[in-house]
Amino acid sequence: MRTRLNVYFPPALAKQVDELAIRRRISRSAIVEAAVASYLSPDGTDRMEAAFARRLDRLSRQVQRLERNTGLSTEALSLFVRFWLSVTPPLPDEDQAAAQVKGRKRYEGFIETLGRRFASGKTLMDEIPEDVWPRSTSPESE
Repeated sequence: MRTRLNVYFPPALAKQVDELAIRRRISRSAIVEAAVASYLSPDGTDRMEAAFARRLDRLSRQVQRLERNTGLSTEALSLFVRFWLSVTPPLPDEDQAAAQVKGRKRYEGFIETLGRRFASGKTLMDEIPEDVWPRSTSPESE
């Protein structure tokens, strides 16, 4: 025997239940029953904790990759700036205007090249051999 319960859902949640019922070709009652049973199940907490742990692990790996890539980008930029500042002599005042025009043209070319490279999917990280800096580890773990 089954007991009838009348429950009220916010419209958005009710719509999600309806859509799931249509997609899975099951009744709304079956969906709500399964959700309540899962919520009340003693192992439900363990399943949710395991799901959260998997998500946190995935996020941790993504953050490690971001840290690695950001660190690498920062180092590459700093090496370039240090090199550029050490080898570029200051220009005389009379050459400044011409150098600025040339600099703008070079910068536009740089932006175009960067855009093409970005659109192609190539990255600096792809050019660094795995044996130099493995992708699966962060700089701190080496």
